[in-house]
Amino acid sequence: MTLWEKMKASPVLGGKEGVISLAVLAAVIFVVLPLGVDIFRLNLIGKYLTYAFVAVGLVMLWGHGGILSLGQGIFFGLGGYAMAMFLKLEASDPLSTKIQSTPGIPDFMDWNQLTALPWFWEPFKSLPFTIFAVLTIPALFAYIIGYAMFKRRVGGVYFSIITQAVALILSILIIGQQGYTGGVNGMTDLRTLLGWDIRTDSAKYILYFVNGLLLFGAIFLSKYIMSSKFGMLLLAMRDKEERVRFSGYDVSNFKIFIFCLAAMMSAVGGAMFTLQVGFMSPSFVGIVPSIEMVIFCAVGGRASLVGAVYGTLLVNYGKTVFSETYPEMWLFLMGGLFIAVVMFFPSGLAGIWDKYATKYGWFKDKAASAKKPEVSTSKVEAQAVLTETLAETTLATDSTGVATNKATRKKADTTSAIESNKLRGAEA
Repeated sequence: MTLWEKMKASPVLGGKEGVISLAVLAAVIFVVLPLGVDIFRLNLIGKYLTYAFVAVGLVMLWGHGGILSLGQGIFFGLGGYAMAMFLKLEASDPLSTKIQSTPGIPDFMDWNQLTALPWFWEPFKSLPFTIFAVLTIPALFAYIIGYAMFKRRVGGVYFSIITQAVALILSILIIGQQGYTGGVNGMTDLRTLLGWDIRTDSAKYILYFVNGLLLFGAIFLSKYIMSSKFGMLLLAMRDKEERVRFSGYDVSNFKIFIFCLAAMMSAVGGAMFTLQVGFMSPSFVGIVPSIEMVIFCAVGGRASLVGAVYGTLLVNYGKTVFSETYPEMWLFLMGGLFIAVVMFFPSGLAGIWDKYATKYGWFKDKAASAKKPEVSTSKVEAQAVLTETLAETTLATDSTGVATNKATRKKADTTSAIESNKLRGAEA
């Protein structure tokens, strides 16, 4: 079997159509855009792609798990701030900060009259620890929130409002602790990574491609999870949560895991954002950016991983074009775009493909099955998993019932025999 045949047969990649969609996306990100735009625009697109990490995580969390989080900016910001702390410490060496009253600490700490580096900043002098913190701190925070909510069966709109409130609390906390976080201005003037100047054009090219590779890694990981039994149960939880619970599964643990995974993906996007843009501020942590991230996912199609990336690019490109061309009314234009998508394309860009591609001959077969590996087929398989589990439970119940009936009949026969013996004794 050739490599192409193996790829087409792979359930992880979604068959032939899944391979083609990933190949087209790879061509757009790694070939068309680098060759078609200048370095300024490419760096801007790289920033857009960091948001795509959040959108991909939301496809798993919201599209397949049915859990709408309006606080993904929390984890995007935590990952971004962790990387910014490392970069800021590197930029705050004693030689560069010799004009400060306390050299060797970040400038905003000196402005707020701190005389020593806080203890929780010390580990961020190490890049390995920083990478570890980017992945674990947001996941740990998500675990705490998820455990507190899902173990108490808090879900739906209540969970969405709570995550929104947490995002607001964290942004206020960051702004209020100006001496430790940089306040409303955030952490700026981030120049080097282990002595490598990240502001040069060559560095921007490298970071763009690294960002693209990490994004594809997140997509492949998500596809692998979706094609596994866990992915089937995730879909079943979204559609029939009580049935999954009555089948013997601990639904809360599944929800906590997928929430933590989406948080880690968002944090990686935040760290890459800091590297490519060169700063991090609380404006990317609060309610507004969190809701915008949900919009990225909705525009692309909340059930499509590839669609989420296209949706992120489209919305952010629209923001840039409208704000540059129509600075006084660009917010109204963006609002009109969102309303149009909700009214006419409720399934996003992926839904447009499903709805209209079948009208054309060459795309007919491809369009008919493009979404099935991720949604329809998965839904059927999830139903099959539940049916199988219920059948086993029923069988076990039936077997127990049969055994009980046999024991009851045996006891009744024994009782009848004793009564008969008593009667015979009385007659004698």
